[in-house]
Formats: sequence, structure tokens, C-alpha cells
Amino acid sequence: MKATEGKYKYGMVINLDKCTGCGTCTVACAAENNLSVIRDETDKQRTISWMQLFKVTNGKPFPDTEVSYFPRPCMHCHNHTPCVSVCPPTATKMDYNNGIVSQIYTRCIGCRYCQAACPYQARYFNWWDGHFPKGTERYLSPEVSVRMRGVVEKCSFCHHRLMRAKEQAYAEDRRELEDGEYITACTEVCPAEAITFGDLNDPDSKVAKLSKHPQAFRLLERIGTEPKVYYISSKDWVRRMADNYHPNEFQPV
Repeated sequence: MKATEGKYKYGMVINLDKCTGCGTCTVACAAENNLSVIRDETDKQRTISWMQLFKVTNGKPFPDTEVSYFPRPCMHCHNHTPCVSVCPPTATKMDYNNGIVSQIYTRCIGCRYCQAACPYQARYFNWWDGHFPKGTERYLSPEVSVRMRGVVEKCSFCHHRLMRAKEQAYAEDRRELEDGEYITACTEVCPAEAITFGDLNDPDSKVAKLSKHPQAFRLLERIGTEPKVYYISSKDWVRRMADNYHPNEFQPV
């Protein structure tokens, strides 16, 4: 069932032709959202990174090799959101006013149904209580709660920044946010300006225009979750790979 359409629908467009794979977005996301440091960061099955960065290639040998980098936040699916559909204690929900899929840590019972249901592997389970080596606690943001052991967490589109932008607008006696007032940390720091964020329901916003780019696509679009994160790439093999394309899929056996 499709989510009720609200006035706003915040989303993101990532231009893969601009992305250099520098990883600045992943660092900014971790710092902005108080991501814990685990004692063994080499254990990639238990590390937490809300913004993952993947490297993909066309599989051809040199000199025909092509490489592309995929920053992957939570997709904030709009249609039959898989994680929302399976969560027993309703610890995750879609906010129809802005389209953001939230995670309520105090409700989470750690069953990890949402983690299993997410087709984008964008959810992470906390195996340990938050660990911050001496000195690093000084960078913690007071706007974001530190997650406890036994709960699932994920990208929130920096929801606290939306609240901050609203407070500023109210202080200026405004009830509407202008395009660019609310952006995520990864959008702000990207040196290549590959990430654009804004209201997809605003036809005049930059993100809405980019989402209609002829080379725009979404990950696993065929499963119908209608992610609010779009990608742009001029490479045909990248667009096909994003939908789990197989070279022999449409050939007779």
C-alpha cells in the first residue's frame, strides 16, 4: 500500500558521474549522527555506517575497465515500505507529512525483522553499547541520541536538521522552508557537489528537476518500493546493475 501523500516529500539525487568515491559523505554522516566506534572496526558484519560507499565495475579487463562509486543511504521507500510493514512494535514508521522513514529507538525490541526485510541493507543492529574513545565524546551532537545496545538504527535524512530549519523559520515568522534551508550533512560536505537534497514535491526545487533527468534511476526499481533516493549516471551498465540486471536475463535458455 502506498504511503499517504503529504505536502512535502524529501528526497535525494546522487550524480554518480560526479562522485569520486572520496568517502567524505560517510565521515560527515558518522560525525553528524553520533555513530559509535566499535572496538574492532575490521569486523564488517557488525560495523555501522548509515551512508555506505560501494565500488562497482563493468567487469571488463583493462583498458576497457570502468569504475563507478555508489553512495547508499537509507532509501526511505515510499511504496509498501518493507521495514515499516514487518516491524512488530511499530518502532519504524513513515511520516506522511515529509516522507521520512523514522526509527524510534525506545520502541525497538531488536528482533531485526526490519533488517531482514530491507532490500537495500540500509539498517544496522547495535551489538554493543555506544563506545567513544577518550576525547571523541567532545564531537557528539546534542541533537541526536546515542543508540543503545540491542536496537536497529539507520539514516534519518538528518531529521534533526529539519527540526532546526523549522525552528529558524518560525523565529522569522515563516511557515514554509525555502529550497536549500534543510539539507543533509552528506549533501553539505560533498566536495564534488554530487548530492542534491530537497523536496521532491516542489516542482521548482533543484532535486525535483534532477529526479526527472533522462538518465535518473533508482536502486532495485523493479520491486516497486519507490525509493526517494535517485541516482544519475551516463553509463548504461551502471543503470542496469542498479536494478539487479543479469546479462543473460532476457535471453532464451
